[in-house]
Amino acid sequence: MQTTIEEKVWIEVAPISEFSPNGGTCAKIGDEQIAIFHFQQEDEWYACENRCPHTGDMVLSRGLTGDSQGEPKVACPLHKKSFSLKSGECISGESYSVRTFPVKVEGGTVYVAVDSSMVAK
Repeated sequence: MQTTIEEKVWIEVAPISEFSPNGGTCAKIGDEQIAIFHFQQEDEWYACENRCPHTGDMVLSRGLTGDSQGEPKVACPLHKKSFSLKSGECISGESYSVRTFPVKVEGGTVYVAVDSSMVAK
């Protein structure tokens, strides 16, 4: 059995000042829309695909953020289904999930790690 592991690349998104504290911002990386969230009190950053898995609408960056028993989450503004920003799993008990992406901040700039195949060549 052979396993292929996709190489990750860090993509510069924007300065911290471009992001809403305690809310979401949408960024386009390659052909993908990524929702990036800053939980200001904990100074934690999370990213997931912006697409709602129920309808395919690009709305998660506009969802309500919070936590569920210490797990950071975003609720789809259309269906109110909540997704873990760590694992991408639906916290509301359904089998839907969203892809999540690592985020880092360096020198006041936000970066997201994505599969190299997502980046236009």
